[in-house]
Amino acid sequence: MEKLRRNDRMSAMMKILSDAPNRIFTLSSFCEMFGTAKSTMSEDIDLLREMVKHFHLGELETVTGAAGGVRYLSKVDRQEARQYIEGLCEQLSGTARVLPCGYIYDADILCAPESVDRLGAILATEYYDAAPDFVLTMETKGIPVAFATARNLGVPLVIARRFSKVYEGSAVYIDYMSGSSGSLETMSLSRRAVKEGQKCLIVDDFLKGGGTAKGMTELMREFKVEVVGMAFILATTTPVKKRVTGAKSLMTLEFSGEEQENAVVRPADWLMN
Repeated sequence: MEKLRRNDRMSAMMKILSDAPNRIFTLSSFCEMFGTAKSTMSEDIDLLREMVKHFHLGELETVTGAAGGVRYLSKVDRQEARQYIEGLCEQLSGTARVLPCGYIYDADILCAPESVDRLGAILATEYYDAAPDFVLTMETKGIPVAFATARNLGVPLVIARRFSKVYEGSAVYIDYMSGSSGSLETMSLSRRAVKEGQKCLIVDDFLKGGGTAKGMTELMREFKVEVVGMAFILATTTPVKKRVTGAKSLMTLEFSGEEQENAVVRPADWLMN
C-alpha cells in the first residue's frame, strides 16, 4: 500500500470515526489500515483531537485498557445547542402551525434530515454518561429523532407498537392511560427486542400528559430493563403535573389568546443555564 500523507490519514480517520459515533476503534486497527507505527498514529490522533475541539465538531475520547482505543462523540456545545433550538422556536411560534386539541404542526422539521440529525446529536450529548444499551420510542412520529439519537449514541433503536407485527414474533402487551385523551390504549414490544438487565433511553417527539411515556416505562418494567432517561423534542407547559417525572425536553409549548390560537415555543430552562 502506498504510504499516505498525514493529512490524508487524518481525513480518512475523521470520516471513519464520525460515521460510527461512540464506537471504540483500537490504535492497532488504524496502524494496520494506514501502515504506520503506533507513535505516529498517536500523534495523528492528538492533532485530530485538537482540530475537533477547535471547530466545535464534537469530542475525540481516548479509552484506556485492554479494549481501549479512540472514539468520536458527537457532542454539541450547550451554547450552540441553545442557538439552534432558539431558531426552531421562532419557526414553531405563532398562529400558522396551531392545530386542534393543543398541538402544533412540526412534521416538516421532524422529517428534515438536517434538523433530525442535529436534534439527535443534542439529545445524545445529554445521555452519553448514562450509557443506555438502546433507545426506545413509540411509533410513529418520534421514530426519526429517536433513530438519530440512537445513531449518535451508537446503540440500536427499539420501537414499541400499538399492534405487534407477525414478523416480530411473540410480543408483550400492556394497557396504558393516554395522558392527553384519557382513553385506555395498548402498546406492544417483541420479546426478542430487548434483554433483561439492559438500560434504556426513551426518546419521543411530544410530551403532553405523559401517558405514552408512562406506558413505555411500564413496558420496560415488564422486561426488567432500567430506564436511564426520557427525552422529548417538545413538551407542553400544561398540565404542569405529568404522569412521569425526570423527563427532559428541548422546547416548551404553551398557547395564548382568547381561543388559544397563538403558539408560544421557548427553549427548555435547562438549555438556558
